[in-house]
Amino acid sequence: MNPAQLPDVTPDALYARAPWWKTTLAPLLLLLVCPPLVPVIWVIVTYFDGSIQQASSLNSVRFVLHNLPVPTLGAVAVIVAFTVFELALLFLLPGGRMLGPTTPAGNRPSYRLNGVAAYLITHATFAGCAWLGLFPASIVYDRFGAILATLCLFALGLCLFLYFKGRHAPTNTDRTVTGNFIFDYFQGTELHPRLFGVDLKQLCNCRLSMMGWSVILVSFAAAQHNRYGHVSNGMIIAVGLQCAYLLKFFIWEGGYFASLDITHDRFGFYICWGVLCWVPCLYTLSTFFLVSHPMDLSTVPALGLAAFGAAALSINYLADRQRQHVRRTNGKTKVWGRAPRLIEARYTTSDGQTQTNLLLASGYWGISRHFHYVPELLLALAWTIPVGGTRVLPYFYFTFLLVLLVDRAGRDDRRCEQKYGEAWNTYRAAVPYKILPGIY
Repeated sequence: MNPAQLPDVTPDALYARAPWWKTTLAPLLLLLVCPPLVPVIWVIVTYFDGSIQQASSLNSVRFVLHNLPVPTLGAVAVIVAFTVFELALLFLLPGGRMLGPTTPAGNRPSYRLNGVAAYLITHATFAGCAWLGLFPASIVYDRFGAILATLCLFALGLCLFLYFKGRHAPTNTDRTVTGNFIFDYFQGTELHPRLFGVDLKQLCNCRLSMMGWSVILVSFAAAQHNRYGHVSNGMIIAVGLQCAYLLKFFIWEGGYFASLDITHDRFGFYICWGVLCWVPCLYTLSTFFLVSHPMDLSTVPALGLAAFGAAALSINYLADRQRQHVRRTNGKTKVWGRAPRLIEARYTTSDGQTQTNLLLASGYWGISRHFHYVPELLLALAWTIPVGGTRVLPYFYFTFLLVLLVDRAGRDDRRCEQKYGEAWNTYRAAVPYKILPGIY
């Protein structure tokens, strides 16, 4: 079917069964609360020592409102330059083409795999430009409030553009419009929108958000050095673990294209605004706090924390790699020295084609259906611990991640039940827990 011939409203099975508070009230609350929260968090860390209590008095609230960051031309210049640079790397660097999983409408999106080279060149270029004096290495920290304010407004507008694009000029048949503007704006209307040949999910999720997260961390470390003349070992551990995690992400970038964010979640406020605004604000929060609160740990705790984080990162990587390897070899391999336990799950796309996936029920994936979330949570805790225990706010990301992953495991379970039917029930019987055995 030609996208132009799509009906105005395409019913969504999960939407049709959901209560109104999930489809309208909850999205509306998130739309109203999250964007203002981003600049408020910046003000609390910048002016109130990260203390929510100090920022809660009546006079303090007035101060917060008066000192909220606003977009600036300097912030726009930083964002535009970074976007153009990453877009150029995506197109110009050599890299193979990868076809993503078949979508519910029978389409297969394509991606360019050159993330590792882009990661290394991005950081080398940033360091080189700072060394040459083209801009200070602390440039992102110095303009962080204005950058966050600019990103918030830009992403809200981009989400509106994506909503209308999905309604009137969709990329292909993978679009859903419920007729509820709040839900469609929040959830998105297209699964894989493209613009001028650019896959917007890969550009925004991977090359702007995840790459930007790493560059922000490096700039934070530089800002601490400018302020105190050295970089604390707490900052080194926090930045080192996160940068290693992000490099691992680009090594595994092809696997990310089979994740829930890409294969199921449409590209609207929930994903688009989240990766462009929520990630740079919340995911870097503990490290942002460390800039003005350097923590130098004694040798043994520092080495222990670094080793703990490295172990969590390794297990997270090995779990993802294990499942990818089993699928790549069509199950003709060994997992932990034994033949893998596999469940063949068939599903039918909306164009009537039958597809098959292999569900792995051994190795890490025999412990729980999303065991890889456990080391991811432990890793996030490891890079947050250097902030100490005097403030609650820097632990917001870890708390958010816990809620996010529990919710994601539940959503994935419901979608897989709808997609695979009885095969998923068989898999759940073989691997009864979603994340942590004996608990959830």
